[in-house]
Amino acid sequence: MTKQVIKADGTLQAYDRNKVMRTIRNYGIAEDQAETVVSEIEKHLYDGMRTRDILRLIRTVGRKYQPAVAERTNVRRAIGMFRPKPDFELYVQALLAGSGYEVEEGRILQGRCGEHEVDAIAKKDGITYFVEVKHHHNHHKMTGLDEGRIARAIVEDVQEGYKEGRNHFTIDKAMIVSNTKLSAHAKRYATCWDIKHIGWDHPADENIAAMVTTKPLCPITLIKGVNARMRKNLVYEGIVTVGQLLAYSPAELAEMTDLPERDMIVIVDRAQKLVCQ
Repeated sequence: MTKQVIKADGTLQAYDRNKVMRTIRNYGIAEDQAETVVSEIEKHLYDGMRTRDILRLIRTVGRKYQPAVAERTNVRRAIGMFRPKPDFELYVQALLAGSGYEVEEGRILQGRCGEHEVDAIAKKDGITYFVEVKHHHNHHKMTGLDEGRIARAIVEDVQEGYKEGRNHFTIDKAMIVSNTKLSAHAKRYATCWDIKHIGWDHPADENIAAMVTTKPLCPITLIKGVNARMRKNLVYEGIVTVGQLLAYSPAELAEMTDLPERDMIVIVDRAQKLVCQ
């Protein structure tokens, strides 16, 4: 009989070997070693085991095969450590730019009936989106329906304002980006009204989890040792991804951020290990 595991929200679900394998690979462990790691983890698996304990096992066993695993924290938790503004807004802009979008900073769009401040403008495949960013510190919290309703209203108002000559810039669609999973209701509403909704694991072909693991777009908060002061000073300089961090030497980072160079040497070394996985 399939063992049941307890998710972070307290609900039960059947143990899924494929999910565990995917997490192992996301830690940079080679395919042939991943099979060995999952087999060793399953020796300790029991009915009612918490998913967070499985993740802890993945890190413990995984670092035997990939030492850099020890320098990495949980990706979802790391993104949750960002502040909504400006940290997560900048991070979403970097994610989209790294995924083939032309990205512009947020602006105020004039609609027929009001002004709307949006977090970014993104263009891809001939479609212009306004981007609404939703961040939750608790990475297990669902993103609900309200954001979709607001986005739909903004699209309609801005398009009508453009028709009436109130502005010289219009948008085709709305895009909502959240660091958490979407509720079933939110997914249905977004699909019905053609709102592009990017969440932690949605849609299947373009989600935050996939963007982070397939490109050098890991958040700086993923690096062990990056504390609140470091994060704040780095973000002030526009550095929110590991790739952006590694564009500078420790000496340059220390001068830019007024942080000790010895700390930057450690952080850069750990960042290099994360990117080279």
